[in-house]
Parts: sequence; C-alpha cells; structure tokens
Amino acid sequence: MLIAVVKETLEGEARVAMVPELVGKLTEAGYDVAVEPEAGSAAQYSDTAYVESGATVDAVLSSADVVLSVQPLSSPQARRLRSGAATFSFLPPAQSLDLVAERRDLQITSFAMELVPRISRAQSMDALSSQALVAGYRCAIVAAGRLRRFFPLNMTAAGTVPPAEVVVLGAGVAGLQAIATAKRLGAVVRAYDVRAAAAEEIRSLGAVAIELDLESLEGAGGYAREMTEDRAARQRDLLTPYIAAADALITTAAVPGRQAPMLVTADMVEQMKAGSVVVDLAAETGGNVEGSVAGSVVQVGAAQIWGASNVPSQMPGPASKLYAQNLVNIVTLMTTEEGFAPDFDDEIVAGTCVTHAGQVTHKPTHETLEGRP
Repeated sequence: MLIAVVKETLEGEARVAMVPELVGKLTEAGYDVAVEPEAGSAAQYSDTAYVESGATVDAVLSSADVVLSVQPLSSPQARRLRSGAATFSFLPPAQSLDLVAERRDLQITSFAMELVPRISRAQSMDALSSQALVAGYRCAIVAAGRLRRFFPLNMTAAGTVPPAEVVVLGAGVAGLQAIATAKRLGAVVRAYDVRAAAAEEIRSLGAVAIELDLESLEGAGGYAREMTEDRAARQRDLLTPYIAAADALITTAAVPGRQAPMLVTADMVEQMKAGSVVVDLAAETGGNVEGSVAGSVVQVGAAQIWGASNVPSQMPGPASKLYAQNLVNIVTLMTTEEGFAPDFDDEIVAGTCVTHAGQVTHKPTHETLEGRP
C-alpha cells in the first residue's frame, strides 16, 4: 500500500507531515512511501534525505491509499484522490464544513488529528499537545527577544540588574512549556489557570501559582470549562495587578473548536509598564488579549502585543518531527498484516474519524451540516 506525503500549499506553512528518519517506521510496517518534491525543504529536509531513508520522491496523490499532510488538502488536491483513500491532517471540522462535505461526497476517509481522544493510550498520537509544546517554547523566546531587558538576575561590579517579571495565563501544554522556558532563561514567573489542579504543575516548574479564590473550572479531557461572563469579569479584576506588574505577559488559553476566552482587556494592557511585551498565543482563534491581531504586532498603551500565527511552523524542524511521530503511531495503530485497515470500534479510530464511506462520522459536525440551509 502507498502512503503519499504532500508538499504543503498553505501560505506560511513550513512544516511537513513526515521526516526522513521516521520513513523507515512506515516501510517496516509494509508501506511504500512517496514524498512530493521539495515537501520538506522549508523544514530543512532535502529530497535526497528522503530517498536515502527509503522513500521515493514523486507526486503520486492520485494513486495513494493514505495521504499525510499538516494542513487539510485543498479542494483540487482532494479531488485527485481515488475513492476510499484515507487522509490524515489537522482538519478543524467546525471551521471546515465545506471541506468535510466535499470529502464525504468524494468517499474519502478523513482523520482529524485535533480529534485524537485525550486518553492515556492515545498520548503518543496527540498532535495538539506535540505542537503546543513547540508553540509554548517559541512564545517564551519571542517574549524574551522582544523585551528590551534581561530575563535573568545579573549581579555585577556596576550594580545589580533585577530579573524580568513574567506572567503566564493558561497552564496547559503550551503554558507549562512557556513557564519552563521563561524559568530556564532566569525570569521570575507567575502563572494562573482556571483549573485548580494546574497549580501543582505550575509550582513543580519553579513558578508561583497565582491564586484568585475563584471556583475551579475543570472540564473533560484536561480542558477547562467555559466560564460565565460574571466570573470572567471578576477574574480580570483580580488578575489586573499581576499583569500591571509584569514585564512580559504570555497568554495560552484555548480550547479546540471554540473561540479563545478573552482574559485581558485593553484597559488592563494599558496599565502595564513602558516597554512591556504581551504574547497572545490564542490570537488566531479570537485572542486572549483584546486588540491582538494574528500575525501582527500592535501597540496598546506603552506595551506591544505580539499576535501569534501558526507558531509551530516558526520552528518547522522539531514541529515536523513531533507531528510525524504522532502520524506514525496512529497509522500503525490502524495497520494489520493485510495493510491499512482501521477498526472503527476502536475508541481512537472512531474519535478521530470525520468522514468515511460517504458519511460524516463526527457527530457534532454531522449535526451542524444537517442543520445548514
């Protein structure tokens, strides 16, 4: 059976769905692997490296049994696939209804990597977490790079330079990585998460957990529950003095498929010190910070807000390697001695599948499509 790895077409996407060092895992499982020319060039993986790893370099989309990509295939690409082919990619169903409907009508089996269930057996396939790890690190580096002062304490004969004060909002995978990176750079870090259980993880990284005496919002799958507007307003009031004292603020609160919660208002940013930096990782999904713009830096008061845009792609090499390992793990889960044969009774397979055999199998997406005019 043939696995095709496509060259990403979305502007600014530098990742690739498979890296040379992992091609052997797929060939050992019985697959032939074909990589489109220059598919890995933006991530510094050459065509020669793929050939040396056992892949062929060729555009074979129309004859592929399984197609791997980071972003969902475009409509022209999808229409080149044979009926019954399977695709693996990020495919946010709620924001991609037309693409989902097209895959249904083309009889394509599509798997969305953001739908991998958050269960222990699926941790090695959790692409959201692997990419959030990259994004969290990158956010801390951006904050340090844009802040025109030292992160660490410096004691010199000429005097003492105090460490930077960093506040991180959200202690999921990205937030914890941002905390850990800022701590390694020497900053004094304080962090807050609406889930009470996150406080222990924050402290384990050497940061100070901000406690606001508000109800915990633990939700399913490790995510937070949505908060009421009254609670959100009280939370903003209580967080204001911490943010005003910060040299850098990093916000990472997001839930897949939903608009990011507004955690910080423009008035709160205006109270920050001159030269302060705000990094909003959730800018693409509405933003945690009022006024942030994905892919842009805007000035609010005396602070600058860096709006994140496809942050994992800013570190395409490691992001691609982690994502490729996620794909290898989920593809091999669905591989038997006869080849690619997903067991739709398996919780991971069923939970990740969006379309199969001319049907939309992801229930929320199916219900949304059925309700469209």
